[in-house]
Amino acid sequence: MGIINGMTRAASALRYWERRQEIVANNLANADTDGFRAQRTFARALGDAVPVAQTAMDARAGSLKQTGNPLDVALGGDGFLVVNTAQGERFTRNGSFRLDESNRLVDQSGNAVLGEGGPITLPPGTVTIDGAGGVKVDGKQVAKLRVETVPQGTQMAHEGGTLLVPDASRTPLADSARSVRQGYLEESNVNPLTSMVDMIDIQRSYVAVQRTMVTLDGIRQTISNDLGKPV
Repeated sequence: MGIINGMTRAASALRYWERRQEIVANNLANADTDGFRAQRTFARALGDAVPVAQTAMDARAGSLKQTGNPLDVALGGDGFLVVNTAQGERFTRNGSFRLDESNRLVDQSGNAVLGEGGPITLPPGTVTIDGAGGVKVDGKQVAKLRVETVPQGTQMAHEGGTLLVPDASRTPLADSARSVRQGYLEESNVNPLTSMVDMIDIQRSYVAVQRTMVTLDGIRQTISNDLGKPV
């Protein structure tokens, strides 16, 4: 029975390392995606010490880069911008916005950017956005970006790259806590070098578990084929 349990645990370990590889590969694929928040994995031991991969979002902010585009927006510190998708409202840190054919402010996927009064439509003119998210055209305020937050440690599911499913604990971020930067974008918080090192470690660990399974299988064959033979 112990050998069978050993094979079962080894198989569970392989699934754990496969899941970790999926997460790290996705992080690497989004290393250049503005506003992307990396996922981290950790092992959780279930019954009989079987490891299961759990994920958590890395809440650290990425670096800000200046673009000069007046419709680009980055958030310093905490908080999330809000967009409206076909699946409902979603949080994002990717403030790469544009105007659609109806002069609505939308993200790169065409999702409407939400202000405190709903979707934002801009008249022709020079757009300025202040530190609290107030949107002005030729000096006249026409909207205010919704910026919301969740309690520290709250985990939200990724959806479509930089979109996050809001938690029920979401609340508006106070104006005094906002730091909206016009003409900037937040870069991904993925560290490619660290992720590559993680990928190498994962592959080595995966191979080590595979070798263990081969050894256990050899022991089983010896028990079945040799120890049972009459002397």
